[in-house]
Amino acid sequence: MWQSLGLTLLVIVATLLCVLLFMLFGWYVVWQLFLSKFKFLRELVGDAGTPQAETRPSEPEHPAGAPTRTRNRTARQRVSFPESNS
Repeated sequence: MWQSLGLTLLVIVATLLCVLLFMLFGWYVVWQLFLSKFKFLRELVGDAGTPQAETRPSEPEHPAGAPTRTRNRTARQRVSFPESNS
């Protein structure tokens, strides 16, 4: 009788441990693939590191004599078309 009770407890504890490990592994995978890209969630967790997507080089890597290409951006304006009365 005690063996049966001990075996039942062992199965329950092992099952809970497996479920917990599966949940932790799932959280880790989702964090690495998706959630770590959100600054708000990183601040909640306390992660000081930034992902590579947000890091920007301080100076662009151009050779000394190479011209840099810059494009002047103008503000977009709404174009109004005359209304046609047909």
